Amino acid sequence: MNAYYWFPKKLSFMLGILYTIIATSVQANVRLPAIISDHMVLQKGPATAIWGTADSGEKITVRLKDCVATAQADKNGRWHLTLNLKDFAQGPFEMKVKGDNEITIKDVVVGEVWLASGQSNMQFILKSELTSSEEIPKSANKFLRHFKIKNVASLDLLEDCEGKWIIADPKTSWKFTAAGYFFAKMLNKKLNTPVGIINATWGGTSVEAWTSTKALCTMPEFKKSVERKVTAAKAYPALKDAYVPDFGKWLKETNRMDRPTDNIEIFAGENIDSSSWVKVQIPGSVSGEGLPIAGAIWIRREIQIPAKNAKKTIFIRPIGGEINGFESVYWNGKLIKQVTFRNFPGVPYPRRYRIHSSAVKQGKNILAIRIFAPVGKPKVGKRAMIAGKQHIEGEWLAKTEFAFPTLDPTMLAKVPPFPPFPTLLQGIPGSLFNGMINPILPYTIKGVIWYQGEGNATRAVQYRTAFPLLIKDWREQWNRPDMPFYFCQLANHKPKQTKPAESYWAELREAQSMTIKLPNTGMAVLIDLGESNSVHPLNKKDVGERLAKIALCRDYNIKAPYSGPIFKEISFENGKARISFSHTDGGLVAKPLPSTYNVYLSHKKVAPLVRNSPDSELEGFAICGKDKKWMWANAKIDGDKVVVWSDKVPKPIAVRYGWANNPTVNLYNGADLPASPFRTDKFRELSINRKFR
Repeated sequence: MNAYYWFPKKLSFMLGILYTIIATSVQANVRLPAIISDHMVLQKGPATAIWGTADSGEKITVRLKDCVATAQADKNGRWHLTLNLKDFAQGPFEMKVKGDNEITIKDVVVGEVWLASGQSNMQFILKSELTSSEEIPKSANKFLRHFKIKNVASLDLLEDCEGKWIIADPKTSWKFTAAGYFFAKMLNKKLNTPVGIINATWGGTSVEAWTSTKALCTMPEFKKSVERKVTAAKAYPALKDAYVPDFGKWLKETNRMDRPTDNIEIFAGENIDSSSWVKVQIPGSVSGEGLPIAGAIWIRREIQIPAKNAKKTIFIRPIGGEINGFESVYWNGKLIKQVTFRNFPGVPYPRRYRIHSSAVKQGKNILAIRIFAPVGKPKVGKRAMIAGKQHIEGEWLAKTEFAFPTLDPTMLAKVPPFPPFPTLLQGIPGSLFNGMINPILPYTIKGVIWYQGEGNATRAVQYRTAFPLLIKDWREQWNRPDMPFYFCQLANHKPKQTKPAESYWAELREAQSMTIKLPNTGMAVLIDLGESNSVHPLNKKDVGERLAKIALCRDYNIKAPYSGPIFKEISFENGKARISFSHTDGGLVAKPLPSTYNVYLSHKKVAPLVRNSPDSELEGFAICGKDKKWMWANAKIDGDKVVVWSDKVPKPIAVRYGWANNPTVNLYNGADLPASPFRTDKFRELSINRKFR
């Protein structure tokens, strides 16, 4: 019984009134979103937004030094005002927000605020960057600040987020977005003003997740898919709730409930007698002599952790397929994660097990996984098993805890089907806009820097529509039709090609380059910064600085080259192509090619560079005739143009440059900025029929 009912009736009544008064007073308090908090950077300008909630009709006063503005909460308790900070010094200041209560925001500075968004290459932290060992110790800067929005995907528009402003310091800067950090550092140095970076990033995400569903539904090619995906995602929880009792009932009826052993040590312990265990190959089916088709089966493997990785958090991941069954994961005999049919997220869902740094020791470690498979033979992954960066697929050991008899067809047919797992929430269209962009929309920013595209590479042609739609959407949401939006073109990645070929990544780069037709956009070309074996190249310093050069020139009137050569036009004469470019600052340059190229810099791995056109001044050009058979071409700089030819193509009709996943290229301008890959043809694309479904 609730203790409340033990009080005398009159006292209970009085307590109820007191509770109502307290709740009402709390409700009436002025409240601010997380982003308006200590150490924040406010955008310098005539109308810098401050907003929050309070009791309906409550008068709010905001004071920052001599600047005062007032507002009144509307019927829903929301209020909004702007401060004129056009002529403000940089601070720091205290900001007072007063209603029925008063809030003091400490250490507020006024300067430039940029939103850094996209997927994993913008999320990539400074700690992992190529120059981190040099950069982090000298990173203390009270006028360089970072606000990381907690990753939240939502089917509904959220009004607030989680996060806090952090000042750059060797103890904190390691977790900043690396590209954003170097962007902000360059702006801070050149402008001598505070710079704040708002970090809204999530690895492996598509552009559609960052775009509002309102904008997506204005486009017929997206509308039906958006509605279908959102509807399925919203329906899933109820379907899942219905599944749990149904499956539990089936387990009881078939006498296939789990009955875990009390003696976990004999299966998961660090030092056991494994002579009776069966060798199995993981990933794949857990099959072998004496292993049942259903029941509870253990698999285990010894993992050697080198000294450099000891006491560092690692993640265990089966790649390319789910686990068939419900797993309990043990590390050195201790339970890390347990999945049952009651908390099972769905089929399929990506497994990811976090091993805390305190549990990761040098030398021998034991990973043991108990798989409860009541319906059919357990399977683990499909392509690989990863522990940190270490591949652990191959030979494992397996042992039966208990077995179930084979199901007869009648009982098998009665197995309640698990509701089809919808797209991961962060993959639902609009979900990241709802959870990570909408909560900060009123915050006044100078512009956006963006690094994304890998998640859309196989739908490159459609990206020509989707990416500009995102830019226009965000500008409309911020009510800033000219808001600067600068983005990264995909870096070179994947194995080198010895013959000219089609490429999804080249097509995506083309879609990105088409986007610079939108006003107030700019593109940082990264075709020389990638690694063939890593989709996350370590060099983010050049990334951030190339983005900063665009902003400095376009928004802060610091006139300097900010783009490499961009294809302008082509003509053909006497079997040769003559190509002209814009952004040829300092003239066209054939940069000397190195003897090696980067394979995997985190492993210090390089490979010999083999040229496709060894006698040519410029590398990376291909040419074709009416037969559409591409040949590597010779190319040279001739004044302000590039001349391209091949003896194998006497009558050329088209030229491509850098048209590959990982091309070898060396055309730059005098400002040491690389030319953007391009093609002059309009041949059918690989991704022409790949659509958002």
